[in-house]
Parts: sequence; structure tokens; C-alpha cells
Amino acid sequence: MVVPILMAVTFHEVAHGWVAYKLGDRTAKDAGRLTLNPIKHLDLLGTVVFLVTRMIGWAKPVPVNPFNFKDPKKGMAWVAMAGPAMNILLAVFFALVLKLLLLIPISRDTSFLMAVFTPLALMCKVGIVINVGFAVFNILPVPPLDGSRILEGVLPKEAAATYARFERYGMLILVLLIFTHVVDFVIFPIINYITAFLMRIVIL
Repeated sequence: MVVPILMAVTFHEVAHGWVAYKLGDRTAKDAGRLTLNPIKHLDLLGTVVFLVTRMIGWAKPVPVNPFNFKDPKKGMAWVAMAGPAMNILLAVFFALVLKLLLLIPISRDTSFLMAVFTPLALMCKVGIVINVGFAVFNILPVPPLDGSRILEGVLPKEAAATYARFERYGMLILVLLIFTHVVDFVIFPIINYITAFLMRIVIL
């Protein structure tokens, strides 16, 4: 699980920072967060949740200054969408790699090749689940998840300001939803559906 988790976390956060940079904000770049070094992006609690659930989790948020955008409200929404979108792309990537691996004619008697390709295939299967889970979980409209930033970007100004006041309680709400398993009933069916869809592509 280590390689897929590190890839999911790293690419997710770099996508946030890269889109922010393209929209005119250098905060993430100046903070050294536009890097593929996973250590820069790991969040202790989010990683523990990853290891416990094997589907959902979060990383250390990339610093963004929305006042550097021409339209701060819409800019933050685009930055927020970049992370989950990157995870979906990674899930598709892992599915395609897995499909290619399954097309390679390898005999079980070839122990060396089996020792190499079997772990790669397992990483790809885990990579599909982890990235779909990361994308779906982070799209939830609960601060500080990406879904809350997206929702703020589409809400009218006054409604967005009211919604933003709940951010101070966001992490507490999030932890309660996870460890009381309420979130399981909301997102696990969605994760399982998307994962099954990608796996069907693999076996076609």
C-alpha cells in the first residue's frame, strides 16, 4: 500500500499547488510544496486514517492565498477541484497499467517474472481503490476537505460566508463522521461503484 498511498497524497497536493500557481499564486511554490517528495505532503492523522480504512484519508493542505487570484472565490474552487481530479486520473492510470500487466504472457514457472509482476499488479489494484477513495472522500463538503472549497465557490456570497463560519468545527465533525462510521454509508458505495467500473475496463 505504501507506493500507491504516497503517490495519491503527493500528486493530489501538487495538483492543488500547480493550479494555484497557474492562476497567479506562488504561495505553494515558495513554500516548497510543488515537489514530488511525499514527506512534504504527509499528514499524520490523515495517513493513519488511510492505513485504518484502506480507502480514505487526507494530506497536509497546500498553502494558498486566494487574494492572488483575479477571482478569489472561483480560483479557490478550481484549486480545490484539482486534487480529486488528479486522483481520478491516477486511478485510471493504475487501471491501464494493470491491464497491460495482465496482457503480458507470464508463466507461473517463471519465478523471477512472477516475483516482479505480482507485486506490481497488486500495487495497481490498491492504487485504483486508494485514488478513487481519496477523490470521493475529499469531495465531501466538510471543511477542510476540497468539497467545502468547491461548495463555497458556487454558493452566493452571503451563503458562502455563512458556510465558511463552520470551518473551525470541520476537523471535529470529520473525525466524528469517520470513527462513528457514518461516512462509510455515504461514500463507500460510491467508491465501490467507481472502482468496479474501472476494474471492468481492466478485464475487458
